[in-house]
Amino acid sequence: MSKVVVISGIAQGMGREVSLMLASQGYTICGFDIEKKHLDSLTDELNKRNTKHHLEVISITESEKILKFKDAVLKKFGSVDTVVSNVGIGFFGPFEEVNLVKALQCFDINVIGCARLLQAFLPSMREKRSGKIVVMSSLVGQVPFPFESIYSATKFAIEGMVSSFRYEVSPFGIQVAMIQPAQVSTNFAAKAQQLPEKNSPYYDRCVRFINRDNELIKKATNPQQAAEKIVKVITAKKPKLFNQVDFMSTFFLGLNRFLPQRLKDKILLDHMNINV
Repeated sequence: MSKVVVISGIAQGMGREVSLMLASQGYTICGFDIEKKHLDSLTDELNKRNTKHHLEVISITESEKILKFKDAVLKKFGSVDTVVSNVGIGFFGPFEEVNLVKALQCFDINVIGCARLLQAFLPSMREKRSGKIVVMSSLVGQVPFPFESIYSATKFAIEGMVSSFRYEVSPFGIQVAMIQPAQVSTNFAAKAQQLPEKNSPYYDRCVRFINRDNELIKKATNPQQAAEKIVKVITAKKPKLFNQVDFMSTFFLGLNRFLPQRLKDKILLDHMNINV
């Protein structure tokens, strides 16, 4: 019997690549996204492969629609084996100048959005006494980068939330894993990179940070390479709680465990070319 996976943010990037790789392994693919054009093209690809699927245009902020989506998936396929929380937006800027209304929107999408998805499907997994939850976190969920205070805060929140509730769900046979990429060569970072005004006291360092970030993205893991590692986590019998998909995240998380704070700070600031 085909395993059923649900993926939020499925239409592009890593979500799309993961869905296609799992489709090639016989999975039934379910998911949603706000990008109808890309969702339609994914539907076409899945149809060509004769893959069972259920895709809808939904925003991660639409609680009622997510619950209706859950009902439709369970009615159609009976149960869900894996849920992948993949939706997230970036947020860049000096903390002093952050628009807190927009910051709240970022928390709603990155943290509460993840919670909406997982709360929708957890009851059926608990009743079935099996399932797997895979959540996209980030390197900055443990190693905060300058000018990414709000984004880092959402990923710290994700890691705290997931690390906490895994104790609650594990007695019901539900496994939990997080993915911690540093950078993947998509347009994710570019969407968030907005410079402050030129008269901002942070302007020069923000420019240097973005220039360095753009250099690193050119050499970063591509979505297909990242997806291959994510699929290994999804299909593992006993996945680890924390999983990296690139060298940079493995490197910095390793440093974070063992080095004194002053040395970690110097390495990070030098790496991003923003030492004063």
